[in-house]
Amino acid sequence: MLGDYRIEGKGAAEIAVSVERGVGTGKLSPGEVLPPMRELAIELGVNPNTVAAAYRTLRDRGVIETAGRRGSRVRERPASAPRESIRVEVPDGGLDISTGNPDPALLPPLGDAFAVATECAARVPVLYGTPDIDPWFAALARAALHADGLPEGPLAVASGSLDAIERVLSSHLRPGDSVAVEDPGWGSLLDLVPALGLRPLPVAVDDEGPVPAELERALGEGARAAVVTGRAQNPTGAAITAQRARELREVLSGHPDVLTIEDDHGHGIVNLPLRPVVGATRLWVLVRSTAKAYGPDLRLAMLTGDPLTVDRVRGRQRLGPGWVSHLIQRAVAHLWESEVLDAVAVAESYGQRRDALMRALSERGIASHGCSGMNVWVPTPDETGPVTRLLRAGWAVAPGARFRLASPPGLRLTVSPLVMDDIPKLAADVAAALRPGEARRYD
Repeated sequence: MLGDYRIEGKGAAEIAVSVERGVGTGKLSPGEVLPPMRELAIELGVNPNTVAAAYRTLRDRGVIETAGRRGSRVRERPASAPRESIRVEVPDGGLDISTGNPDPALLPPLGDAFAVATECAARVPVLYGTPDIDPWFAALARAALHADGLPEGPLAVASGSLDAIERVLSSHLRPGDSVAVEDPGWGSLLDLVPALGLRPLPVAVDDEGPVPAELERALGEGARAAVVTGRAQNPTGAAITAQRARELREVLSGHPDVLTIEDDHGHGIVNLPLRPVVGATRLWVLVRSTAKAYGPDLRLAMLTGDPLTVDRVRGRQRLGPGWVSHLIQRAVAHLWESEVLDAVAVAESYGQRRDALMRALSERGIASHGCSGMNVWVPTPDETGPVTRLLRAGWAVAPGARFRLASPPGLRLTVSPLVMDDIPKLAADVAAALRPGEARRYD
């Protein structure tokens, strides 16, 4: 069962260390089945409860997983960012529409905002013992959340959406727990879940967001948390409608102990209202990032949620970085208060390019999705061939494998780098790339 590797030890800690050593050296491979507890106990001459305690420790650390009668096995090793490695090289003179970055021309200037933040710091320096959330930032954040109909809850600040989601998941879940995630969905989240030792359970998405029956299925399979995107879903552009929000909340209300996380990264670039799903369960969080509207380097996301979850997030944060820089918080507060970002104009700019591309694709018989945000999702029977053909035509597009678990293949096209004159050629090249080749017989 284990080849030449021999597990050793008389105490639970020693047995656990022995297994971890085997995994670390590669002598115990991912997926390898461990001996049944009673069998290993007899071999080591210890009580079965000792082996059970060792296996429990290993499960808690994310080293092994237990699958009922199929026994315990070494977990697949989560790579730090395998999906980010699924990328294509941009050809000389080509255009990269694969990155998901915002259009730099639509990002507001940050100089005045940081000048104001620096002046504040000069008057009242932020020292150890200062509250972690700036009052100015907190007041504006609360007002915006209230306007969007969010349930009342405390605030926390993290260094971006992924940092916030990781902290929230870690506050309640343990290795081996399952998380319902959108499929196709945000590649970084699909990497993060297994990296935390958690199991992703795919939930199909249509243009109105997660499909309620699919969410019900995932929750019925034991998902302890669910992560949904309110609008500008990555990669499909889905946006949760009022009716879909009611349906999802009804599903979630039947599972009151599930942790619900809603990602509102589209705030500031989407002209569709937020239809909150959170609040239907006892544990919930909404995360709102500044990355798409104000730039990825402005590393800030605010979150609100139930008191227990937010308290756990802030408590653990105090033992690590302590807080997100008040310079950044105050700069964002100034950006919000001065309304330097014309969110309506930004949404219209992305919408015009997105809608024009989808119309041009439709005219050529190509189905696509993109209700909101900066991406268009194009279903395709195959990804490798179209990606290669589009590279030869001068377009670097994102393969759908970066965003999928069990959903069918597709391509993600980011409209941010496009100008309107690019769209007819891009649509024609996509249509040509997706056109099946001539059938031939080879004997």
